Amino acid sequence: MAYKTLMTVVTDPALAEGPLAQGIAMARAEDAQLEVACFGVDRTQTGYYYAGANAMILQETLARAQKEAEAAAEHVRGTLSGLDIRWNVETGVAQLADIGRSVAAHARFSDLVILPKPYGEGHGAELEPIIEGALFDGRVPVMVLPDGYDARLQPRRVMIGWDESAEALSAVRAALPILTRAEAVNIVVVDPPAHGANRSDPGGMLSQFLARHGVKVEIDVLAKTLPRISDVLARHAGDIEADLIVMGAYGHSRFREAIMGGATRNMLESTTVPLVMSH
Repeated sequence: MAYKTLMTVVTDPALAEGPLAQGIAMARAEDAQLEVACFGVDRTQTGYYYAGANAMILQETLARAQKEAEAAAEHVRGTLSGLDIRWNVETGVAQLADIGRSVAAHARFSDLVILPKPYGEGHGAELEPIIEGALFDGRVPVMVLPDGYDARLQPRRVMIGWDESAEALSAVRAALPILTRAEAVNIVVVDPPAHGANRSDPGGMLSQFLARHGVKVEIDVLAKTLPRISDVLARHAGDIEADLIVMGAYGHSRFREAIMGGATRNMLESTTVPLVMSH
């Protein structure tokens, strides 16, 4: 298995450098196609009427969004022009409330979508629904890059956040091209259940599965010594100097994580290493 179609989404050229650099490096290594979707975002709220608004004002918001998309596309073409990879750039306009569906329509035939971290200073509100659109509607794994990340062709040590869930297993399968080339892979289990089929050997079945693919695996069983599981995972990633974290996304509902928090949202907010996530 290899990644043959890579994709990224650009709404802000200031955040495009990392995903583009990573996409270029992986496209070159995998002999893959790099697809770039440049969106202008219409930020008016669907369903609301603004007193005094008229057709000219609404048209102006769409025209502004189209100009933003074209400016982003021009920036991307300038970056990709002349490189020894196959690439394509498309533009579009989407309303903030609908951008996830638009991204999914572009992403669903990709092997991996590479995106910037959705939270932080200067990060637009559209980045969260872009990631969710790829994961939920596009059913595509996503690589999320932290701010200031320098493109790396192949991580040396990869950490898997393992909780026996379907989402985590989906992420592992999606990351197999990366895992099989890593020097070391750590399966990390936090507070395994005291009762269950795998209580005596947490992570054992996954370890066996990966070993048959030639992956060099270690299992780390950790206690939940910090308030949030995401904090335990992040600290352990630093302890073992992991270059990448593989984990399932949104085991709980998106609404619950938005209101109450959760491992997915917390990792997306605080991660300092790339994440490969799948739902």
